[in-house]
Amino acid sequence: MNISTLKPLDTQTLQQIGLPWHTDSDQTPYISDELIHITEQETEAFYEAGNTLYDMYVEAGQYVIDNDLFFELDIPPSLIGMIKQSWEEDIHWHLYGRFDLAGGLDGKPIKLLEFNADTPTMLYESALIQWALLKANGLDENAQFNDIYHALSENFKRLITLEEDTSRFTELYEGWKILFSSIGDNLEEITTTRFLEHIARESGFECGFAPIDKVLFSPTEGVSFEGISYEFLFKLIPWENIAIDEPELALLMNEMMQNNNTIFLNPAYTLLFQSKRMLKILWDLFPNHPLLLESSFTPLSVKQVCKPSFGREGANVQILDANGKVLDSKEGIYTNQKPLYQAFYELNTHNNAFYQPNVFFAYESCGLGFRKGGSIMDNFSKFVSHCIKG
Repeated sequence: MNISTLKPLDTQTLQQIGLPWHTDSDQTPYISDELIHITEQETEAFYEAGNTLYDMYVEAGQYVIDNDLFFELDIPPSLIGMIKQSWEEDIHWHLYGRFDLAGGLDGKPIKLLEFNADTPTMLYESALIQWALLKANGLDENAQFNDIYHALSENFKRLITLEEDTSRFTELYEGWKILFSSIGDNLEEITTTRFLEHIARESGFECGFAPIDKVLFSPTEGVSFEGISYEFLFKLIPWENIAIDEPELALLMNEMMQNNNTIFLNPAYTLLFQSKRMLKILWDLFPNHPLLLESSFTPLSVKQVCKPSFGREGANVQILDANGKVLDSKEGIYTNQKPLYQAFYELNTHNNAFYQPNVFFAYESCGLGFRKGGSIMDNFSKFVSHCIKG
């Protein structure tokens, strides 16, 4: 790997540009001072990988619905109706997601690890912070695979045009409003949500923001906050958490969708993509595809990774040898979820650290960022910027 060192942005600057989660709980910087240099060919490969994988997920999603495989994917039953409705109706547009990959550098083939399709974070640092780091270090801030802001802006417009061409947005837009919402005490999620709100407003929408516990849900009137009604609700709250922790809200949202008074972002069908057990469906449909790793609902006979269907930040992930012996693991709260077994594939390494590429997708692949950590990425992994070699 070709890695150089940047002059880091100080914590005051990071605070000023909207990144309050700049220091981890162990008092180490979250934003790495490393810069990964990638080639034009590697950039193109990441771009094409995201586009190809998304098309495969769409085919797999249709297969799951046609064959009623929701139980196999560990989907909460209360969400199945919303998943089917949002899949069938074009107005439920997937705003953005993030592919977590391995490889892609030093000639190592790209492999899919999982797809964060519902509530992906790492958005603000990928879209803005790594751009600011290049600029602050006197480098060409445009020498990145980073079109996230523009891609999201165009995809917001597609909520109205429902097609690739967004030129008719102004003609078709009738004042529809988007309410953006997140947990009220999580700075990272608030910043991510407010960043999306800013992009939507700049794209031509009327917008508002509210903590999720302040949002009013009505089966007949839709979503409102402080007396203002909204046609869209973006919620940076996972669908499975709503179903498990707030079952009455899940039923209410289902009724609102049936009454056609609210469009939820990201749509409910993204939970199909979010389930790590979809990796087994992909392997069944596209066996030995060069972007995929062998995946199964039962243990494999090779070195493998076992992960829960909807786990996050490496929680409850285990690396196992071919006999099932635990080689590395992380504790967590997802022990009751169904497992997925995926063939082990080592990340690119440098100085005993592991690097995971992450490709954002908003209608097409639109940006790249890296995480640096151990063999299992967790909430102590660092964000690493990149640049494209001239």
